[in-house]
Amino acid sequence: MTEAMIRKKPGMASVREMPVLQDGPPPGGFAPARYARRIPTSRIHGRSRRFLLGHVPGRQGQQDPQLKCRFDSIMVDLVVVVVHEGLFLKDVKALKEEKYAARRAILPMLQAEEDERQAP
Repeated sequence: MTEAMIRKKPGMASVREMPVLQDGPPPGGFAPARYARRIPTSRIHGRSRRFLLGHVPGRQGQQDPQLKCRFDSIMVDLVVVVVHEGLFLKDVKALKEEKYAARRAILPMLQAEEDERQAP
């Protein structure tokens, strides 16, 4: 829609003559914002933590040695997987760098061939 149709005047009017439309808050104001930080104290909590750490229901402060052994074996498995993945990613990074080095090495020859082809 053009300015002339809105104002019913021919041509453009000055910006100063336009009505001021300003946004404001809704009637009654905005709803309160939740801003509290809820940072968990541990990544494992609740029933799973009690199970992994060997909590036995009915025995306050005592741990079942079999469950403690299970937790230790889970942690060892986790460390082994993390180390293995880290070494694998190191190898992948080395292979990528080798590929890029080979590309950089032949780039001048490819550029020279392209220049010869484009020459008149």
